[in-house]
Amino acid sequence: MTVLPDQTLLVARAAELVAAARRAGADAADAFAVRRIGFSVDVRHGAVDESTRSESDDVSLRVFVGKRHASVSTNTVAAADELAVRAVAMARVAPEDPFAGLAPQDRLATSWPDLDLLDPAIPDAAELAERARRAEAAALAVPGIAKSGGASAGWSLTGALIATSHGFSGSYLLSRSGVSTTAIAGEGTAMERDYDSDSKVYGADLRSPEDIGRLAAERAVRRLRPSRMPTGKATVVFDPRVASSLLGHFAGAINASAIVRKTSFLRNSRGEAVFSPQIRITDDPRRIRGPASRPFDGEGVASEAIDLVRDGILQDWLLDSATARELGLSTNGRGSGGGGSPHATNLTLLPGSISRDALLAQVGDGLYVTELIGHGVNGVTGDYSRGAGGYRIVNGELAEPVSEITIAGNLRDMFARLVAADDLEYRHSVNSPTLAIEGLMIAGS
Repeated sequence: MTVLPDQTLLVARAAELVAAARRAGADAADAFAVRRIGFSVDVRHGAVDESTRSESDDVSLRVFVGKRHASVSTNTVAAADELAVRAVAMARVAPEDPFAGLAPQDRLATSWPDLDLLDPAIPDAAELAERARRAEAAALAVPGIAKSGGASAGWSLTGALIATSHGFSGSYLLSRSGVSTTAIAGEGTAMERDYDSDSKVYGADLRSPEDIGRLAAERAVRRLRPSRMPTGKATVVFDPRVASSLLGHFAGAINASAIVRKTSFLRNSRGEAVFSPQIRITDDPRRIRGPASRPFDGEGVASEAIDLVRDGILQDWLLDSATARELGLSTNGRGSGGGGSPHATNLTLLPGSISRDALLAQVGDGLYVTELIGHGVNGVTGDYSRGAGGYRIVNGELAEPVSEITIAGNLRDMFARLVAADDLEYRHSVNSPTLAIEGLMIAGS
């Protein structure tokens, strides 16, 4: 039987660490703790292949002595005084940082809405195994599937808490359920594989295991007997599964940590047109049942939805308190616990006004990408080069599968030419509709 973390005990633990830091000589301190519980079941050809259960505790204590600061972390139940003394000793020999400090007290959350992040229904191992079996069986039932690459179902619970020496104390719980499967089509050296998955805060919101298994199998079969595209420039259309990666590169480029280090190709672009006027990108930490929703950030700052891009114009960076001070701005509640880099929450590129089919018809001939390989992205220059697979677009329709190709360009130019379809679905913490970019370089045959 799984017992949910006691939030009262979690908050008390954080408050104890902050009090210990003050006793050890810290001028200010905050504590961020996370408790994770999870279990998953892997199935292969109808039999349980592996069953895993995990529990972990991670605690970060950040202390400030004048303009010096230090952080210590532990995954054990260490004595609060011992941890605090170590942190303060580290802070006293650290270099001064004029931007260090807790979040402004007037920005701390004083109340927050119920974001419906905790599913009271906790599946047991038998239920998870059945979900995985159903997904795998649906995949194996599709003609052309040779074998299963395995199916998995899991559940997890995260309890997060924050306490600060200037009076903030808060916690929340977030549950997740997921199902995934991989299918293998073909024989011998002509095999192809593909997958599908779903993850939700509430298990009841998941797509059916049968739908997940069937779609994984259909994708694998469709990839059989791939060819290579000729080298040259073409319009590339990104399936939503991979389009979200472009949004991830954008989030990295507007992370204020990269801005203050001058390691982002967008470091001078705040207030400028980065995308076409039709593009809007939002970040909403208060989406009900959102996979990355949270009532406050890792510093206790109230979290609100913001437009990062409106009418194609870059509105803001992802800011925490320290980077905001260094840039002469105000935090927008994207701080991480323990002094980590700021980050996005539920990041979304909103849909355009053209349907996917109309977008393909407009493209005529090009490349439809369903898979990206490698990490060939330079965050400083924006240069982009990644291996890819997918389908040729011929006369506005998907044609034969293609693989072993590379697509290349520069993210600044790619963002400026980006066109969004209207097929957005909220499935993950980063969501995008189908995207098209004209004039990318394709290295093929």
